[in-house]
Amino acid sequence: MKRFHVHLHVDDLSKSIAFYSKLFAAEPTRVETDYAKWMLDDPRINFAISTRGNAPGVDHLGFQVDDAAELADLKARAEAADMALLDEGETTCCYARSDKHWITDPQGIAWEHFHSLSNIPVFSEDKKEEAAPEASACCAPRAPKGKPIGIAVKSGSGSSCC
Repeated sequence: MKRFHVHLHVDDLSKSIAFYSKLFAAEPTRVETDYAKWMLDDPRINFAISTRGNAPGVDHLGFQVDDAAELADLKARAEAADMALLDEGETTCCYARSDKHWITDPQGIAWEHFHSLSNIPVFSEDKKEEAAPEASACCAPRAPKGKPIGIAVKSGSGSSCC
């Protein structure tokens, strides 16, 4: 079963956690110094916020799936629709190890399709990403100026997560 995913950049994490906890009537399932996530069942959504972005607002949208077969189905749909696809395979970001790929809609909004494999204790295991603040902005692959993109990304030009 798919779970809708939304990732927002926020300026004040603690104020945003308080707001969304009241809005959702639930505490986050994960809280870090720069990140929080709610895994809600009603509605079925993976809602994440972080302070890693360049500006407040929506970073990307997506679908989290429960298994590799569902991820392969989403990939096949994207390929059949003739969408350019950035396949990251297994990667780490947002305190998780995931298998993922990205597409971009006609408006330029990045969509992430991913299967979470496990939690990790750090935001990302990519040392280069952790060391470069401009590259550590979560989550969608980024152009050099920090704008989300989901397709034509050169190796080392950005990051991904969630």
